[in-house]
Amino acid sequence: MPRSPRAWSGDPVPALALSRVTHGYPGGSAPVVEDLDLTVAEGEFLCVLGASGSGKSTLLALLAGLVEPLSGTVSRPEPRPALMFQEHALFPWLTAGGNVEIALRLRGVPRSRWHAETERLLSLVRLDGVRDRPVHTLSGGMRQRVALARAMAQGSSVLLMDEPFAALDAITRDVLHEMLTRVWREQRLTVVFVTHNVPEAVRLGTRIVLLASRPGRVAHAWQGGAPGTDSATITARLREEVVRHARIG
Repeated sequence: MPRSPRAWSGDPVPALALSRVTHGYPGGSAPVVEDLDLTVAEGEFLCVLGASGSGKSTLLALLAGLVEPLSGTVSRPEPRPALMFQEHALFPWLTAGGNVEIALRLRGVPRSRWHAETERLLSLVRLDGVRDRPVHTLSGGMRQRVALARAMAQGSSVLLMDEPFAALDAITRDVLHEMLTRVWREQRLTVVFVTHNVPEAVRLGTRIVLLASRPGRVAHAWQGGAPGTDSATITARLREEVVRHARIG
């Protein structure tokens, strides 16, 4: 279980906050999220669960600044949070190092520093020696590690992750859980991690939030490691939301 953010930040400081946020899309019959309140503490590893259509990806888009709310306010740091998807979204014609360097260039890092910083980030995710390898020669797990290195190259202390390990096999996912937890601790990141996998959320999260459906808002929250924060309890609550969502759908 990841340690509490209090271990490195003292009293919790908000890194991200949504206050009474409502958002929907053109043609939609109802808001995707409505009056959503959520605060993410600096150094927290927040896992977000919910039925399909509960607004999990919309929540990440709002936190990342990809969309702005119809009403309410979103507070986020500068530079804006880095976003990592289920698909690695790497440029297949570039090397592993070339993909990381793109983020450094867009961030404005001087060219003279690209090589050393790329080596540092790839080493951080245990990819020493793959800088010059084309990404199409890498395994799925290695590609996701390159994607993580590229996300960190953006220079933000906040990382938003949209089911990044869902397509990986169980053993690879387990290895990446350990790697991500180590990187989170060493780099003192704030992470918002969307997943459908309850055991994954229990393993990684210092806090777990369940979103209700239509409209999306926080239905329940559990503190990591606290009594009642177990896969069976959370799965039962998630199942209730899935059933409710099916009835109103």
